Amino acid sequence: MEMKDYIFTSESVSEGHPDKVADQVSDAILDAILAQDPRSRVACETLVTTGMAVIAGEITTNAIVDYPKIVRETIKEIGYNDSAWALTGKPVPFSPLSINSPPISPRVLMKGRGSSRIRGRRPGADVRYACTETPELMPMSILLSHKLVKKLADVRKGGILDFLRPDSKSQVSIRYENDRPVHVDTVVISSQHTPEVSYETIKEGIIEEVVKKIIPAELMNDSTRFLINPTGRFVIGGPMGDCA
Repeated sequence: MEMKDYIFTSESVSEGHPDKVADQVSDAILDAILAQDPRSRVACETLVTTGMAVIAGEITTNAIVDYPKIVRETIKEIGYNDSAWALTGKPVPFSPLSINSPPISPRVLMKGRGSSRIRGRRPGADVRYACTETPELMPMSILLSHKLVKKLADVRKGGILDFLRPDSKSQVSIRYENDRPVHVDTVVISSQHTPEVSYETIKEGIIEEVVKKIIPAELMNDSTRFLINPTGRFVIGGPMGDCA
C-alpha cells in the first residue's frame, strides 16, 4: 500500500562541523588552482583534527598556490580564531599534495575529437530529486535544515548570539498528509557554545533568533517540538571533538 501520511526528516551540518571544515578547505584549494589553470586535475582530500589540518591527494596543474595560506584563511573565515577552539587562523601543520601518479594520469584525461573528455576513476551513485514543495525545488525538510545552520552562522558572526561557536547541526522533521507537507513536527538544533553560558540562554536565543526567523509561522503549531542541545552541554566540538 502506498504511504500517504508520514514524517520525513533531514539533517544539515554547519560550516564549523569537522566534515564541512574539511570540505571547505578542499574546495578552497580547488578554486585557487582552477583560477590559474582551468585544465588542472585535482584530487584533494583534507583531514582536520585538534590543532592540525592535513591536505593530501594528487594534483596535476601549472598553478602555483600557497597551500598553507589557503588552509589558514579558510579556517579563520569559518570562525576558528581562538586556540581554545582547536583550529585557528595561525600556522597549522599540513602535508603537501603530490602529482597524479603516472599510471593514473593518462586515464583521467582522455582526448576526444577536438576537445577533452574528463572521466573519473571512482564510480559512485547519488540519490537526488527535484520537487515543488519549495521555490528552490528542494524537499522542505532539507531546505529548512540548511537555512537553520546558515542562520546559526549569521547570528554567531554578527554577534547576535555571541556565545555560539562554529560547530552545529540541525534536523527538521516534516509531517506529510496525502503526500503534502502540512507542518513541522520537530526541530532539533545542537550548537557548540562558550563554557559559561546557561542552557536557558542557549535555548531561548536559538529559538527566538534562529528557529522562528527561519521556520514560517504557518508551518508550526502547538504540537511542534523544539529540541535545543538535547544531549546537554556542547563545549568541545569541531575538529577537537572529532576528525574528518
